[in-house]
Amino acid sequence: MSTTSPAPAPVPTLDISQTAPVPFSRLVRVEWRKMLDTRGGFWLMIATAILLVITVGLVLLVVALNDDPIEIGANGFSQILTIPLSLLLPVFPILSVTSEWGQRTGLVTFSLEPNRVRVLLAKVTSVVLLALATIVVALVLGALGNVVAAGMDGTDVVWDLELDTLLLTILLQLLYFLMAYAFGTVFLSSPAAIAVFYVVALMLPLLVYSTLYAIFDWAQDIIPWIDLQYAMTPLLDPDDDATTMDGLRILVTVLIWIVTPLVIGTRRVLSSEPK
Repeated sequence: MSTTSPAPAPVPTLDISQTAPVPFSRLVRVEWRKMLDTRGGFWLMIATAILLVITVGLVLLVVALNDDPIEIGANGFSQILTIPLSLLLPVFPILSVTSEWGQRTGLVTFSLEPNRVRVLLAKVTSVVLLALATIVVALVLGALGNVVAAGMDGTDVVWDLELDTLLLTILLQLLYFLMAYAFGTVFLSSPAAIAVFYVVALMLPLLVYSTLYAIFDWAQDIIPWIDLQYAMTPLLDPDDDATTMDGLRILVTVLIWIVTPLVIGTRRVLSSEPK
């Protein structure tokens, strides 16, 4: 006599088909907090703020010690304050990506939001917002420094920062932020991405390109096609008229250092698992 075993009980399932997706604004806020709430992010912001204040203080000290009036103007302060902004802030967009793999927070991030494209877009948005916020702070400090410097010299305040120069300066800072972010997606490692970024963005232009540019004629033709700073220089100089060739150089450098790494890095983020 054969017996039949009872049918297995159905496995309970959780139906999340009607669950509303995470709002994109919430993803942006989360990525913003990730950059600033950690000890590393907090101290990076403090260090950058200190560098900005020290830079303004050094400029005012030079004005105070110089017997002759020095006309720095708003444009001069804006160009000077881009230096401290470029030193530490690019680390933020790198860490916004690499921390998901280095600290394995991606296990939580991609579980709560499986659509990694939305996560990457939220990271880019938060990076751009951070860059704009720091530029605003630098502009405010530069404006105050300009007023104080004019008062110390007994001269009129010079507001010579033209709108197109300001917009191009902001664009250059944003492009460097995006370059750092792209390197972060490519390497998914904080030390590697930071090292490569500073070599490409700072070391090569200061140590290699500047020497070659000053000595060889061929370098003056080639370097603006492979370095973002040299490509943007003609547009930032108010005495030079921008040409179509200048625009093409910027497009080529953006394609080399931002678009290409971003495409490669995005594919890697979409296919890699935090371990």
